[in-house]
Amino acid sequence: MNYAQLGATDLRVSRICFGCWQLSPRFWGDVPLGPWRTAVRRALDFGVNFIDTADAYGDGYAESCLGDYLASEGLRDKFVIATKFYWTFHSAERHPDTRYEYILRACEDSLRRLKTDQIDLYQIHNWDPLTRPDEVAAALGRLKKEGKIRWAGVSNLNVEQMSLYRGVMDIASLQPVYSMIKRDVEARELPYCLQHRIGVLAYSPLYRGLLTGKYAPGASFTDSRADDLLYRGRAFLRMLDAVNELKPLADGLGLTLGQFAIRWVLTHPALTCAIVGVKAPEHIESIVAAADEVLPVEIWYKSAAIIKRGYDEAMKMGL
Repeated sequence: MNYAQLGATDLRVSRICFGCWQLSPRFWGDVPLGPWRTAVRRALDFGVNFIDTADAYGDGYAESCLGDYLASEGLRDKFVIATKFYWTFHSAERHPDTRYEYILRACEDSLRRLKTDQIDLYQIHNWDPLTRPDEVAAALGRLKKEGKIRWAGVSNLNVEQMSLYRGVMDIASLQPVYSMIKRDVEARELPYCLQHRIGVLAYSPLYRGLLTGKYAPGASFTDSRADDLLYRGRAFLRMLDAVNELKPLADGLGLTLGQFAIRWVLTHPALTCAIVGVKAPEHIESIVAAADEVLPVEIWYKSAAIIKRGYDEAMKMGL
C-alpha cells in the first residue's frame, strides 16, 4: 500500500480509504455486519489505515458499527478516522445545522458512537448558508484546543465556499465526488487544493459500481441508483458499452476495471486518496492494487475520452 500526506497535516494516510457510506440503509438497504467487519480487518491486513464515515450515515448507525468493532478488537489506534457533521437527525425533520452549539454537541455524539476520545479528521459535510464561517471556525477551534479533533476538513464545497472558511480557519482537506464519469472538480476545486496544500479525498470513484464492469444488460437496482439516469434504460446500456471499451486498456496493465478506475482517479496530482465503499472483504481485496502506481498519461486521457463520449451520449438517451 502506498501512503500520502494529507494536505499540510501530520496525517499520513493510505491512498485507499475505507468508506462507510454503505452502512446507510436509506441509500443501500441492509448490509450484513459479519462480512463488513471482516472487511475492516482485511483492509488493515492490506495496509489500509484510513476510514471515512459520517454521523449522517444511518443517523449514527455507521459510526456506532465502526466504534463497536474497533473497540471490541482493540483496533482504534490502527486507523486514521474521519467523520462528518452537518445533518441534524434529532428533530422530526432532518436538516442542516452548523451552528456553534450544534457542532459541539454533534462532535460529542460522534466521539461516543465511535468509542474514541479524538477524531482525526472532522469534516463539514456540506455548505450551510445560514451559519457564518467564523462561527463554524470558533466551534472547530475549541474542539481542536480541547483535543477532541486533530484536523478539520470540508466536503462537497466549491472554491468560493472553501475560500470563506479559509479566511477564518485552516482546511486540511476537501472531499468531493470525483470519477471518470464525474469530473466537474477538475476545473477549479482540484487546482485550488493543489495551490493551497489541501488534501483531497475522492468519493464515489467507481460511480457506485458502474465503472467496475460487473453489471450486465438487464440489471435492475432498488437502492439510490434506481433514480440515476445512467442506471436506467438505453443510457445504462450505453455506459456499459463505454466501460467495456476500457477493458483492453485495463488488461494491458494487468488491472481489473475497478482497479483501473481507481488508479485513474489517483493519477491526478491533487488526489490524496480514493474512498471505496465496502460491504464485504472481497470489495477491499479486489481494489487495493489500484494504489500501487499511477496511469501512463496517454492512457489516462484516452480512457477519459472514452467515458466522456459514452456519458454525453447516455445523457441524451436518458433525457
